[in-house]
Amino acid sequence: MSAVRTPAKHFAPLAIGAPEPYRALPVRIERMIHFVPPHNEKIRSKIKDIARQVDVVLGNLEDAIPAGDKEAARQGFIQLARETDFGGTGLWVRINCLNSPWMLDDVIEIVREAGNKVDVIMLPKVEGPWDIHYLDQLLAQLEAKHAVTRPILIHAILETAEGVKNVEAIAAASPRMHGMSLGPADLSASRGMKTTRVGGGHPDYAVLSDAGAAAGAGRARAQQDLWHYTIGRMVDACLAYGLKPFYGPFGDFSDPAGCEAQFRNAFIQGCLGAWSLHPSQIDIAKRVFSPDVNEVAFAKRILEAMPDGTGAVMIDGKMQDDATWKQAKVIVDLARLVAEKDPERAEAYGFRS
Repeated sequence: MSAVRTPAKHFAPLAIGAPEPYRALPVRIERMIHFVPPHNEKIRSKIKDIARQVDVVLGNLEDAIPAGDKEAARQGFIQLARETDFGGTGLWVRINCLNSPWMLDDVIEIVREAGNKVDVIMLPKVEGPWDIHYLDQLLAQLEAKHAVTRPILIHAILETAEGVKNVEAIAAASPRMHGMSLGPADLSASRGMKTTRVGGGHPDYAVLSDAGAAAGAGRARAQQDLWHYTIGRMVDACLAYGLKPFYGPFGDFSDPAGCEAQFRNAFIQGCLGAWSLHPSQIDIAKRVFSPDVNEVAFAKRILEAMPDGTGAVMIDGKMQDDATWKQAKVIVDLARLVAEKDPERAEAYGFRS
């Protein structure tokens, strides 16, 4: 017996008077999800300036907010949501996890006071589709009660072994699903991994060159990516269901090169963005998750040489066919989205007259 709704009911609102779910996600550029602590009045006073620099502003109510500041963070988020015109910048909130004493009030008060401003609710520690079903139904009831005119989306954080095991079922759980982020710190604890780092690699997770090839010069050592497997699973699940995959946090603010390398690995694997926890990571995310200028120029040449996406052509001695046409279209479509938000890159991509 199927555990999912039938196709006829999949896109039906879960409460009378709630807005109809999206049949396709809104098209937005989301290179970085920039975390802010809403209880911090100094940060709140800078929200308008921050919103102009980033693609998504996220009010964080969960980890890194002390228990005594939870309610102040919630009220601070409601205040900044109501008082700020975010324009084309997304507004998200990370609520507390489902088994916490703050989660229910987070959702009830935020939807009541700012439901028409919030684009996405980020849900921590998602373990299976049942978690999504609960929040899905609750949001529909609150949207109906408070006359919210567009559906608030759900973004799941993968940060437990059970969540990774159930990643496809989570992706399929609701038309309200926006995407998923990797949560490496909690996930490493859940798995019993031997690292205290928040994202990034570990010097002891490495491979050595073959012993016979060393020839007395010492064996070359190459550090491996701890998160390659999980990101691959997450990307496949998200793209199979039309969702957006994201890398999560990189906690070492003193290592911009390491941050950029980790973000770039995730970008090449298919992630559309990452979390920025510090202002210095905003430009790193912009650089990494915006297509390279030369790659965009070459992709445009492929599309121009194969206008209908069929056949095969030679460009610079390399054969291009319908498969590479699809790859080129992904790059050019992303570049167009970036260009709408970023005038400098629009000029570099040749999309501005």
